[in-house]
Amino acid sequence: MAMEAASPGLAANGQVSADAPEQSLAVACLLTMSGGFLDAFSWLSLGGVFANSQTGNVVFLGMNLALGNWHQAAHHVPPILAFLAGAWVARRAKAPLLCLTAEIVGLTAVMLLLLLHRLPGPLAIIGMSFGVALQTASFRQVEHWKYISVTVTGNFLRAVEQLTSTGDREAARGARTMLTICLMFLLGAVTGGFTTVRLGASSLIVPLALLVTALWLCGRPRLR
Repeated sequence: MAMEAASPGLAANGQVSADAPEQSLAVACLLTMSGGFLDAFSWLSLGGVFANSQTGNVVFLGMNLALGNWHQAAHHVPPILAFLAGAWVARRAKAPLLCLTAEIVGLTAVMLLLLLHRLPGPLAIIGMSFGVALQTASFRQVEHWKYISVTVTGNFLRAVEQLTSTGDREAARGARTMLTICLMFLLGAVTGGFTTVRLGASSLIVPLALLVTALWLCGRPRLR
């Protein structure tokens, strides 16, 4: 009976991957690795501000306010507002591939303008945070499980919930999926830190390649 009960779930996983590639583990890993990379890049290149992790921005905003560092606190406000605006647009649009395309176009523009020294850091972080929010609010599910591509805290919690809620094979698979996504975020941060200090704005070609690959995976079934 246990095997029979598990079969529909496994079949459903195959259905998700075939009919909704935007919910596949491959796409989730690509988006999450890009998220880790952009946080490392923005922290190192754009004045210690996060493009993705608004939790970090809120923490630094609060600490600087408490210490009376008003100028430093103000640096963390624009990405928070840009992220909120991007998430609002994405939820209204309900067009994941269009939102991902917009993020790619916006990030490409940010990279080129940074290379030409035509874009101040605060505007770069606003553009990146807005684009990240478009993607994050549009891609929130991997197979049967909810995830977040710009942080690991919630994904760690979901992994633990899967491990402790039930003992079946599907729960273990969910835990592995969440931990894999967390590992990809770490890999993105490591890659981002390594390449940013060596290549500067040119290193943004890496997350762009990850996002374009994710878009291709999502759009390939539609092209067929």
